[in-house]
Amino acid sequence: SAGLTEEQKEFQKVALDFATKEMAPHMAEWDEKEIFPVETMRKAAQLGFGGIYVKPDVGGSGLSRLDTSIIFEALSTGCTSTTAYMSIHNMCVWMIDTFGNEEQRHKFCPSLCSMEKFASYCLTEPGSGSDAASLLTSARRKGDTYVLNGSKAFISGGGDTDVYVVMCRTGGPGPKGISCLVLEKGTPGLSFGKKEKKVGWNSQPTRAVIFEDCVVPAGNRLGAEGQGFSIAMKGLNGGRINIASCSLGAAHASVLLAQEHLTVRKQFGEPLANNQYLRFRLAEMATRLVAARLMVRNAARALQEGREDAAVLCSMAKLFATDECFAICNQALQMHGGYGYLKDYAVQQFVRDIRVHQILEG
Repeated sequence: SAGLTEEQKEFQKVALDFATKEMAPHMAEWDEKEIFPVETMRKAAQLGFGGIYVKPDVGGSGLSRLDTSIIFEALSTGCTSTTAYMSIHNMCVWMIDTFGNEEQRHKFCPSLCSMEKFASYCLTEPGSGSDAASLLTSARRKGDTYVLNGSKAFISGGGDTDVYVVMCRTGGPGPKGISCLVLEKGTPGLSFGKKEKKVGWNSQPTRAVIFEDCVVPAGNRLGAEGQGFSIAMKGLNGGRINIASCSLGAAHASVLLAQEHLTVRKQFGEPLANNQYLRFRLAEMATRLVAARLMVRNAARALQEGREDAAVLCSMAKLFATDECFAICNQALQMHGGYGYLKDYAVQQFVRDIRVHQILEG
């Protein structure tokens, strides 16, 4: 909490307490049984964590990007997978709040901020991941509606969530032909693939989202036609910070778990904590964690201030923090020896849950 205001320290404490009491005791069970912990997330929403950087007039908390990073890092110490889904949900609500008109904001945001309803972000397709501008899902204008056809892959919450923020092609090739539509579950023609079996992130379902002649009201378009790619990228700037913040939380928890294990575990007649090599490694892990945290918080401030270099700093912070934090968690597992490979020990779940942070979210 060094360098934080008193108010930010309070947000951090509330989030850490919630992570310790409401998330950490259930983290292993949610992972093993692949439970999407809806009621726990709704409790988090009562603390204002359902629309953290959404405007208060539609139920949001109206906090800054730095406040948001602090909260997600703290929550992630309790369950990284669940917090990562909450971060995607927050990004979707922010996109509707920022780019929607007043009618759209007041229709969708209140129930999303309370987490009565949940949202999914639909950009990636089977044939377009990093090259998002080549997406093929099409939306053909027909009177006051769009007819949507195509499919999205790897969608967090897919099938279990209520609102889908979808990037689709309304014009020619390239980024300028992409628009953004908001779909509600139950729309005829909207269906879902099988639930994917994943290495980690098991407390959130992942499915393909499929559109077959899906009729969507034109009033559900966010922004103007052709603005979709810009909306998607602006969402991802925040998404990068959010996912990086979730990695920080996992690394923070793993450093503490390693420290505790080194103190308790004895080899050659003394605690592992007496081994200078391991103490040096732990010091390096803590140093890399603090470096990553400073980089993420710097990017969060840049994004909040609307600085010119914000997108670059968000990308750098996401790259650096997700790589460093995975290495920290992996080293913490190594320090546990054989015990680290057992599911009775939380460190292995942090390793599995944050590995994907190096792949997704830009």
